[in-house]
Amino acid sequence: MPKSLFWARTDTAGCEHVVLDGGQGLTAQGVALAVDPIPYTCRYRLALAPDWSTDQLEVEAEGAGWSRSVRLERGRDGWRVRTGEEGDLDAALSAAGHPPAGLPGTDDPGRLDDALDVDLGGSPLTNTLPIRRIGLGRLPADMATAVTVAWVLLPGLAVIPAEQVYTSLGPGRVRYASGTFTADLEVDPEGFVVRYPGLAERVDPR
Repeated sequence: MPKSLFWARTDTAGCEHVVLDGGQGLTAQGVALAVDPIPYTCRYRLALAPDWSTDQLEVEAEGAGWSRSVRLERGRDGWRVRTGEEGDLDAALSAAGHPPAGLPGTDDPGRLDDALDVDLGGSPLTNTLPIRRIGLGRLPADMATAVTVAWVLLPGLAVIPAEQVYTSLGPGRVRYASGTFTADLEVDPEGFVVRYPGLAERVDPR
């Protein structure tokens, strides 16, 4: 049966809803909304291989007077990246006092060659991808595992490689680190985030 997950953002006004279909790997369709840095709606479609590495991610983001899209597809020869853009996101950001987002995608897909996972900015769902792929729940506590991800920034949809470290802290707890940032995540038995301090909390049906 498909699975439905909903998170409320705790860092800003916003939320995320995703419908998942498991089995061999995972397919997911989700919608995320937030008001920072400017109000936007993001729609995404995600497809994973049986080992939980990412095969494909399609993302569309839109706001007042602009829209962008990016499609990431991983093959034997590396990542293929396609983008689309309408309107002027940078003008909307500038009017709100924020720096420009730059272009969507990446000018050098080869920079993503080491990435097996994707990380959609602000989405608790994508933390589950490396947790499941590396089998973090079966590893000894305090054993750190480093991964490289293709990080998709919202709302501009720039794609950059990022180094992340995941450490099991025991049942239901995972430490996530990237650079100087760390967060101790609460996860359910399937590795899906229940609470991401400073970002989001899952809202389950009563």
